[in-house]
Amino acid sequence: MKSMDTAKSLFERFLPAPRNGGFRMLDYWVWCGSVIKGEDGRFHMFASRWPKSLPMHPGWIVASEVVRAVSYTPEGPYSFEEVVLPARGAEYWDGRSTHNPHIMKIGHTYVLYYMGSTHPFADVIGEELTLDDPRTIVGRSNKRIGIATSNSVFGPWQRYDTPIQPTRPGHFDSFLTSNPAPCLNPDGSILLIYKARSYEGYKHGEMTIGASRGDTYMGPYQVQLEGPIFPPETFHLEDPFVWKTSQGYELIAKDMDGTLCGEKHCGIHAFSPNGIDWMLQSNPKAYSRTVLWDDGVVQTMGSLERPFLLFENGKPTHLFAATADGPGGFQQATETWNMVIPIGNE
Repeated sequence: MKSMDTAKSLFERFLPAPRNGGFRMLDYWVWCGSVIKGEDGRFHMFASRWPKSLPMHPGWIVASEVVRAVSYTPEGPYSFEEVVLPARGAEYWDGRSTHNPHIMKIGHTYVLYYMGSTHPFADVIGEELTLDDPRTIVGRSNKRIGIATSNSVFGPWQRYDTPIQPTRPGHFDSFLTSNPAPCLNPDGSILLIYKARSYEGYKHGEMTIGASRGDTYMGPYQVQLEGPIFPPETFHLEDPFVWKTSQGYELIAKDMDGTLCGEKHCGIHAFSPNGIDWMLQSNPKAYSRTVLWDDGVVQTMGSLERPFLLFENGKPTHLFAATADGPGGFQQATETWNMVIPIGNE
């Protein structure tokens, strides 16, 4: 894939991150921050949380719930207000876990994209949860993308009985769909970039990124390519975020191996004229796990992922990201929260 020349890169425009900004909760793992300015003029973060009585990973697979927190400024700190998408019964496709929220306002409607999952087993109460637990295995395989809608950022939220992006047997997304990254087009259609895995003999394949399109946010959504939009042999990505520009689309995503921009688990920055054909920017690094805080301390975080950009007048003003302490790896984290990095002018 060929590079494209750009102005000052997103990464070069980052300002110091506020130590006391973002959103965290005592006794909970917090992840997946997505922010919108509500009808009340405040900033509302939709995030994932699950209790610290479970391991950070894979606890989210069986017990995550989407919550809403608020702040008078984009930087925060954000204060918890309510659970938005609680567990609602194993018989529902999203009955056990809701995760990966991405909030949008389309016309007069707030549209909350998210990943949901379920399993038929008993809740995890006072037990060890491992990657080999049947609840983890089945919960992972049941990950699907859906939406909830509301006329107010305060709800109530209408949930639906089927996902908008199901799996497709025999394709790259035959095992699961997750990590929704929707983008509103001027005609009201939605470009949906998403993470997928294929079913491979009782196991799953590598992470891939797909592109789907809905005429409206309600769908139906049609996958645009038979294969992933990035070649999985050389692009090992997850956590996409996409936005519309006058030239086409831009995307940032987590580089799983660090082969694309020189740092494992940092972010890549790509461009597409049509949402299907993608190329790396000439400065491909979108963000780093090494952060400059507003107290002058430079710190390499254990994790920094699930990027979300807040826009004002068509320009990105803040990067939100899920972060963790520790040397790296979910199992070695003792704290997780959603942090925010202000973005300077081009």
